[in-house]
Amino acid sequence: MKHYAGLDVSVKETAICIVDETGTVCREVKAPTHPEDIARVLKDPAWRLQRVGLEAGPLSQWLFEGLAKAGLPVVCIETRHVNAFLKAQPNKTDRNDARGIAQMMRVNLFRPVHVKTLTSQKRRALLTARKLLKDKAIAIENDIRGLLRNFGLKVGKVGAVKFEERIRELTEGMPDLAEIVEPLLDARRKLRQNYAALHRKLLAIVRDDEVCRRLMSIPGVGPVVSLAYTATIDIPARFRNSKAVGPILGLTPVLHESGESRRVGGISLCGDGMMRTLLYEAAQTLLTRVTKWSWLKTWAMDVAKRRGQQKAIVALARRLAVIMHRIWSDGTQFRWTRAEIMPVG
Repeated sequence: MKHYAGLDVSVKETAICIVDETGTVCREVKAPTHPEDIARVLKDPAWRLQRVGLEAGPLSQWLFEGLAKAGLPVVCIETRHVNAFLKAQPNKTDRNDARGIAQMMRVNLFRPVHVKTLTSQKRRALLTARKLLKDKAIAIENDIRGLLRNFGLKVGKVGAVKFEERIRELTEGMPDLAEIVEPLLDARRKLRQNYAALHRKLLAIVRDDEVCRRLMSIPGVGPVVSLAYTATIDIPARFRNSKAVGPILGLTPVLHESGESRRVGGISLCGDGMMRTLLYEAAQTLLTRVTKWSWLKTWAMDVAKRRGQQKAIVALARRLAVIMHRIWSDGTQFRWTRAEIMPVG
């Protein structure tokens, strides 16, 4: 008889439920959240497991890799589908959630999620840490501005390089205030130094990556966007075509249709928020700051005339994602004119 398992993962323990092909619960147990402990329960010879369901989450990549190496047919499933399915249960417990995931595996009612390779996970960690340090440094700068404003000291418009010099200049005649601000400047300086170190590491990775260098041939796309894109997409062949990348990144409009009503809303905002933000920034740079003309900028300018600049930037971000996937798949570079794209007859 075939069996199916559902895992409800928490930090310390994981609820495991095993059902047979008729939906009867065969075993329910909790195990420590570690691949070896979970595999020990699932690899019992009494079970002929066809699928093991694991909800996508912070620990899912680690558990998926460990269970797959143990030879288990593990599937990482989409969180929103799991939540929608489990809402039918009146009581939410770890045991009930594991049972619901097991039933989803049995009736094949789930959407699998791609689990990224170790290289992409490390690149994503680098991008996240770099962004975190930058955000914290900016937050401290804003706090210093607000602190000094209470004393009538206005920092004004100043870059990151001369920020510390400007603060010392303002607090020169107020030693008590300078003593208070000094620890904040030290913390900011340390954050900026660590941020610069991670940014240099990012540039070194991009310099040695042939795919990233080709993606950077697109106007508006720099090292951060190219590395984030390769880390997010991971394996380009998993998309049936390049146009499928837009919906995955949440850059396509939401459609609500019911009876006589049909309404097209804003973009879905599904998928990776960091990648969506970076693509938006790249599109904005191409549309407003890149001076060299290209067929892509011409297209975006036409959209801006008809629909407005905001919608044009979103449309351009979606098209950038499609073009980047095509360049990655084809092994080509960006072509600046239509004549280079169209084959010569």
